[in-house]
Amino acid sequence: MLSAGQSGRGDLPVEAVSARGRELLDCAAVNKDTAFTDEERAVFGLRGLLPWRTTTIEEQVALELEHLRRKGDELEQYIGLAALQNRNETLFYRLLVDHLEELAPIIYTPTVGRACREYSHVVRRTRGVWITPDDIDHIPEMLRNTGQPGVRLIVVTDNERILGLGDQGAGGMGIPIGKLALYVAGAGLHPQLTLPVSLDCGTDNEELLHDPLYQGYPKRRLRGDAYVAFIEAFVGAVKAVYPDALMQWEDFKQHNAIRLLDHYRHRLPCFNDDIQGTAAVVCAGILASLQHTGEKLSAQRLVLLGSGAAGIGIARLVQAIIRSEGATEDETRHAVTMLDSQGLLFEGRDGVQDDKRPFALTSDELSSFGFEPSDRYDLETVIRHVAPTILIGTSGTAGVFTETAVREMAARTPKPIVLPLSNPTANSEATPSDVLAWSDGRAIVATGSPFDPVEIGGRTHAVGQANNVFVFPGVGLGAVAGRAWEVTDTMFLVAATTLADLVPAERLEQGAIYPRLTELRSISRAIAIAVAREGRDGGVAPMATDAELEAAVDACIWAPEYDYLEPTAR
Repeated sequence: MLSAGQSGRGDLPVEAVSARGRELLDCAAVNKDTAFTDEERAVFGLRGLLPWRTTTIEEQVALELEHLRRKGDELEQYIGLAALQNRNETLFYRLLVDHLEELAPIIYTPTVGRACREYSHVVRRTRGVWITPDDIDHIPEMLRNTGQPGVRLIVVTDNERILGLGDQGAGGMGIPIGKLALYVAGAGLHPQLTLPVSLDCGTDNEELLHDPLYQGYPKRRLRGDAYVAFIEAFVGAVKAVYPDALMQWEDFKQHNAIRLLDHYRHRLPCFNDDIQGTAAVVCAGILASLQHTGEKLSAQRLVLLGSGAAGIGIARLVQAIIRSEGATEDETRHAVTMLDSQGLLFEGRDGVQDDKRPFALTSDELSSFGFEPSDRYDLETVIRHVAPTILIGTSGTAGVFTETAVREMAARTPKPIVLPLSNPTANSEATPSDVLAWSDGRAIVATGSPFDPVEIGGRTHAVGQANNVFVFPGVGLGAVAGRAWEVTDTMFLVAATTLADLVPAERLEQGAIYPRLTELRSISRAIAIAVAREGRDGGVAPMATDAELEAAVDACIWAPEYDYLEPTAR
């Protein structure tokens, strides 16, 4: 292995390379393939193991892109990229950085959804750490088996709510792997500082349980006190083995997601991207669109369809921003209306769980909107009464933003903001082309998955993607560089406002309320610096000057370039 203290590797130890010959070519962290120089080939016993020509990393990127584009199927492209990552990490990340806009939909949404569903049949080489309930007494040992003593960032999932696909068992590991690839490409954290973890506590997916080739723990999903003890054992092991690590909870089912975040957020630095990252990126898009019109968020009326972890996270952050604008508590509550699969949330309705109750309308609020007594109010009815200016979907259900609903909204506001956010693409609440057609081209539309621009009324509308990658790499980088011992909600508020300020005017003119992914590294750096400062100012990180925090962020940003290798005695 190599950690020569070069290229922004932060606090990794300094050591030379002991591997030789085939062993070196099989070490993805330091392998250069045909970019090894003549001198390196002589020193490391590589003569005869590589073709004659020595190539540059730029030439290798061009060749890998050619390989990838020859594959007509996105899942095959995903498999090809995974193979490259397992063979030559530096080249994989250089390819990703140079072509992020093209490749992000392959390594993450929407293609990663297919990879998760078919994981047991497409996996070639496993990555990360896999922990089952049978391992509860051995978790510290398993973490140490990685051979990565300096891990600073862990993305962990229990695989139960993968995108909009539900329980994918062991296949959910595709999500932590993909998220960490985006951390490295989008923020510059070195891959050796990152670790994907699957808490494979079983599955209730019948198809997986009856698949003879299923790779995961083939039992029913762990529940109740045993689940709580399993998570506690994992967290305790992380604190013991990686005391400086930040942990990102990923794709846990709603009630577990909220409970685990609230329970552990003061015990170790952690956050839930589905709750907080989604909220920040959605609020950033809304704030960017309002900058274009010169309006405040507190002057808007929001309807959210979907009250899972993402919907609740969005509602919480929206209310926090509205309060920060000076709104009263009544005004803050009145601005947000939420529906779940049973319709409008209101006090006294059956089936309103505890984490939804803060967003249930009171009887006075129902009266103020003119609702007549009923036990159910659907989306179209809510839109008629509330007259929202912003409509957000996190329902996971395709087509629920109907033509009637969108036309009702567009008739009541001149510039409706419509955000069908559910992933993957097939689960989107509406397509941008339909929303724009039903609003006579007036709507501002952003989606959770990528969509092509839409031509309507002689104008081309760019469709921004409310992609969490605009937020979580910067938040993680800022928390790691700033040495925060807690990740606060205010950090996500700061991330949202920072991102909103970074949307170029020309993108807003085109209808897109997010920047281009090509700018992700500079965006992540700006968010990281803002988050690190907020950690210091909020009292959850050591004191440091602005200049020191900026330098700390820059020191953590790795550029995927080949290092000069030095041999050491075996």
